[in-house]
Amino acid sequence: MKQIFAAITLFLLCMPALATDIPSRVEMSYAVTTDIGQGELNEVIEIRHINGAYSYTIDSEAQATGIYKLVKPGSIIRKSQGMITKHGIQPAHFSDQRESKLPSIALFDWGKHILTLQHKGKEEQKPLPKDTLDRLSFSYSFMFSPLPKHHVEKHITDGRGLHLSRFKISKEKLHTPIGEIDTIVLTREEEKHSKVKRKLWLAPNNHMLPVRIVSIEENGREIEKMVTSINISYKPEH
Repeated sequence: MKQIFAAITLFLLCMPALATDIPSRVEMSYAVTTDIGQGELNEVIEIRHINGAYSYTIDSEAQATGIYKLVKPGSIIRKSQGMITKHGIQPAHFSDQRESKLPSIALFDWGKHILTLQHKGKEEQKPLPKDTLDRLSFSYSFMFSPLPKHHVEKHITDGRGLHLSRFKISKEKLHTPIGEIDTIVLTREEEKHSKVKRKLWLAPNNHMLPVRIVSIEENGREIEKMVTSINISYKPEH
């Protein structure tokens, strides 16, 4: 039975996704590996179509597992919501909540072109560049906008700051717990002495969903997120 399920899963992953086939809900699960322990990550993106307009919500929750949970008992909860325009995802609100700490929040005012950041009880406003994304929505943004041939350049916020990130594009066949997947790889090009690194593997035959993410954070922590399951739902439009 497990072999049949794995075969069906792999078949579905290899089916080409039509541009007009926009899911109504996507559920992603990942195994998380860090240099100090293991964890799990679950993300849900919901897409609504009302009166000719598309909106989205992404909910993300990561938590430690096993012995690591004794050291890090809380969760990291991120949320992004906004609209989907003809140019792609346009966030309105992003939050990053870690355990009992105050959340880091980004508010996008596209009318006034102002980005408001709230972090550690302080508020700061910055000019809002065109097509700015938050860290969570960036991973799913290529579901709704075409990928350039050679490089991706985006302003990305994590609720604490705003940075211009540039990614080079390559291709790779990725071995995952749910089968072998053809992927497009985005590798962030960092400044010479930067500690931060980020690399995403996107599945072009499956709505450009992120199936692996590897990063090194500002604190030096190495994190790998590898997909363990994908569940896609489609709601017929009336």
